[in-house]
Amino acid sequence: MAIQLKPVRDQVIVITGASSGIGLVTAKLAARQGARVVLAARNAHDLSTAVESIRAEGGRARHQVTDVADPGQVDALARTAVDEFGRIDTWVNNAAVSMYGRVMDLSLDDMRRQFDVNYWGQVHGSRTAVIHLRQEGGALINVASALADRAIPLQGNYCAAKHAIKAFTDCLRMELEEEGAPISVSLVKPGSVDTPFFEKARTVFDVEPQPVPPVYAPEVVAHAILECAERPVRDVVVGGMGKLIQAASLAPRLADRYMERASFRSQLTNEPVTPERRDNLYEPVPNDGGERGRTWTGRTKETSLYTWAALHPQRALLLAAGLGAVGARLRSLRAKPPRPNDTA
Repeated sequence: MAIQLKPVRDQVIVITGASSGIGLVTAKLAARQGARVVLAARNAHDLSTAVESIRAEGGRARHQVTDVADPGQVDALARTAVDEFGRIDTWVNNAAVSMYGRVMDLSLDDMRRQFDVNYWGQVHGSRTAVIHLRQEGGALINVASALADRAIPLQGNYCAAKHAIKAFTDCLRMELEEEGAPISVSLVKPGSVDTPFFEKARTVFDVEPQPVPPVYAPEVVAHAILECAERPVRDVVVGGMGKLIQAASLAPRLADRYMERASFRSQLTNEPVTPERRDNLYEPVPNDGGERGRTWTGRTKETSLYTWAALHPQRALLLAAGLGAVGARLRSLRAKPPRPNDTA
């Protein structure tokens, strides 16, 4: 069955993990384009603030407090969307929690809780979304990570969950295609993104964690997500460094050696962890932090040429051909010998 997706302006979009970072930016961007958005997360105050902000700009939004680790709460989220706006056109599974530490230093309870949110939360969201999308069609978008293709030290359990999301998403896509369901299934794999995600991470270290550069703005990911909402995209890596991480699978032992030398210190700041610091592994923090993060103080890349090219390959080829032609013309002009002056 052919998959027909609506323009974002005509859609009802459910987004989990929408109280901060990528989810919040995506919700605001979608609402500015005309979509009706349903924001979900555990932080009731920040969700309410986000909805008020969207409505103040003329957007249409509703929020639902949801712990995606609980399938009953995920089902209630879907009912809220349908009760409020009549249907669901796109479902974005974005909620996640982070944890930093060597695998042998993490507690099993914490590791299980992280999987409950990061993996099972996306399973719950996907299963609920499929039930609602089967009739009229739509898009299911799972947000994984560039680390779904390559693990790095100090985030072993997070990487394992993202690997599992990739396998689950690929399998679900094939099963839905085989049955002819009119559902597009996309996997979005961001590289490092400048969000409050890191300052809310549970950590066994005495200094704050940080994203590994290069670091991209959450708007870059949000634009990729909304592209997947409008047309079927199998998967997309957001950020050129994410693609390099993916390519590391071609030389795994070389990648191991490099990461053993570079990936430990690069994930940690010099900022001490304070006694009052809280993480959101089990409960939401009082303030989810908004759109951008606090611990990352380096340069944030506001665009990704690689991601644009991956989403628009034909345009990228035309642009490359045009630039090549211009370059060839300039080289030919430089190569021509100067013409002698005419003399009477």
